[in-house]
Amino acid sequence: MRSFGSDNHSGVHPDIMKALLAANSQHQIAYGDDDYTQQMKVLVKSHFGEQAEPYLVFNGTGANVVSLRACLQPFHSIICAETAHIAVDECGAPEFMTHAALRTIPTPDGKLTPERIAPLLINFGFEHHSQPKVVYISECTELGTVYTPEEIKAIADFIHGYGMYLHLDGARIANAAVTLKKSFKELTVDCGVDIMSFGATKNGLMLGEMVIAFRPELAENLKYLRKQSAQLYSKMRYAACQFMPYLQQDIWRNNAENANHMAQLLRSRIEEAGYRDFTQKTEANILLFRLSADKIEKLLQHTFFYVWNESTGEIRLVTSWDTTQEDVDHFIACLRQIS
Repeated sequence: MRSFGSDNHSGVHPDIMKALLAANSQHQIAYGDDDYTQQMKVLVKSHFGEQAEPYLVFNGTGANVVSLRACLQPFHSIICAETAHIAVDECGAPEFMTHAALRTIPTPDGKLTPERIAPLLINFGFEHHSQPKVVYISECTELGTVYTPEEIKAIADFIHGYGMYLHLDGARIANAAVTLKKSFKELTVDCGVDIMSFGATKNGLMLGEMVIAFRPELAENLKYLRKQSAQLYSKMRYAACQFMPYLQQDIWRNNAENANHMAQLLRSRIEEAGYRDFTQKTEANILLFRLSADKIEKLLQHTFFYVWNESTGEIRLVTSWDTTQEDVDHFIACLRQIS
């Protein structure tokens, strides 16, 4: 059943599937010494800059954990928004794997600012308290809002003054880049991001994410941290080969453009149907709006989605690279049916 439950529900882009089949035609050396992974590294540098050091991993949680482990000692702390993926949806993996404390900040839109971070930057050098070391942000946020380059740079400049690192979770960075009409480099390296999780499975890939370090001291031990975190893929060519067409053929851009366009279409059609209680801007491919409990229950009988916040009646809809107008029409028909 097609739905707006998650962009993880979508399939694999046909050209990505072709790349997987092509990579399956012969033997290759394992653990990243294959031709595809070597070519992928060169391609990533062409998009992010020569200082970019990419390391393929299995999934998004793995990418976040490996990235954070590169930045932290167990006595450090990680600062993030209260709604951040690492705080809500990773079953405590970042804390379990890094042993660092997670400090969350309430925000109205899922976005951090220097002003919101500042109250937590205390007790440096005091051994009774975890030492702030990493700020985690995601692009776009779990609420579908997007950081501008200026907002990212403001955070980076601020925390670098405290000797801290900025980790960007780019699970949906393609959607943000399309919204802002910016390149990946303009949203990361140029803004002072130190390390990132580069995601693509939500945007047309079958499997595999990437950690990209932009500072030598963070890249230094990544290969060991990846292995120790159970994220080293033996047949790495199957992850690497997907990023070749994804980046070379602008699949990332075309897919994100469709997802974003369909999100705007879906929002406008929902409003036309008389539902206007949206709780966030729709800046990428995520929509949040409120329904009464009885309407949520009725709607779930006709289509699938996740309830974001039961106490406020917020539901979350996510469009995908392969979302069609027919998908939008079906949801609106279901919505009108319960009205």
